[in-house]
Amino acid sequence: MSDFLSSLVKTSGNKYASIVDDGLEGSDVGGFVDTGCYMLNGLLSASIYGGLPNNKILALAGESSTGKTYFTLGIVSKFLNDNPDAVVLYFDSEQAVTSEMFKDRGIDPKRVAVFPVSTIEEFRHQAITIVDKYLELDKEDRKPTMIVLDSLGMLSTTKEMTDTADGKETRDMTRAQVVKSTFRVLTVKLGIAKIPMIMTNHTYQVVGAYVPMSEMGGGTGLKYAASTILYLSKKKDKDSAGAIVGNIIHCKLYKGRFTKENKVIDVRLNYDTGIDPYYGLVDIAIKSGLFKKNSTRVELPDGTKVFEKTIYDNPEKYFTKEVLDLLDKAVYNEFSYGGVEPSSEEDTE
Repeated sequence: MSDFLSSLVKTSGNKYASIVDDGLEGSDVGGFVDTGCYMLNGLLSASIYGGLPNNKILALAGESSTGKTYFTLGIVSKFLNDNPDAVVLYFDSEQAVTSEMFKDRGIDPKRVAVFPVSTIEEFRHQAITIVDKYLELDKEDRKPTMIVLDSLGMLSTTKEMTDTADGKETRDMTRAQVVKSTFRVLTVKLGIAKIPMIMTNHTYQVVGAYVPMSEMGGGTGLKYAASTILYLSKKKDKDSAGAIVGNIIHCKLYKGRFTKENKVIDVRLNYDTGIDPYYGLVDIAIKSGLFKKNSTRVELPDGTKVFEKTIYDNPEKYFTKEVLDLLDKAVYNEFSYGGVEPSSEEDTE
């Protein structure tokens, strides 16, 4: 049977086609990009040691000033720090980033290239050309690469630019189709190349909805193309003196192919230090029963009672490797489809 099926695969002429038992080129996830936050990793992959799949598209959607760019730069920084030979291709449609912003976030400016783009067609042509060139390289010559588009919402179309130049005020009804066609092609190529992509996008309030809700701009194309869509909102994070030191970003999983949709976590973004890796772990520890809430304090497994702030002020002391491994199981139960931790080899012996 395998010889017969193999012959049919070969006859198709599709060099990326394969039998499922041999693995699916471009579809199977070969690794993850650590986001720099344990809980965000869990929301995206059901493991605190996971993160963004290394061949999928992550869309970060939110209203203006919800920290989409700042959030993205935090993930970029972690990606480059974890992969010393990695590079990032940053497509900027908002003129939102500066060289100082990259340096301030600890990002090596020598490993990031910024591509100003104004239309979807420009982005499509440049991104696909680069990915095609990447695929022509021998696998041993390919460096870890990430693509960022910041943002889809600000990209115009060639038609809209032409109409504007001609003084026409008619609305461009082709934009949604152009977006959809762009990601129909790009999604497959990114999967085969094993290049992760982060894209920011704007949201708007749906007028006339029975329940107040946000919707992403750009039509349905991105909804189908992105494997994961996070809706972001925020509140101010203040220190004990009342000074604003950052934001608490609410992350709602609008779409997830690997974890449960509509789950919500909070991520702390500090203006000085960036993403807090440990924020939110106390909550999941209490929910799973590993920690216990005792009045205003948290009771640890050894019976010690401390304030939550004390834990976050010295996280390495309390979140040891043993504790993190237990929390990884709790995160799997919380976010994975089925919600049951798979048995280990030790359990089955």
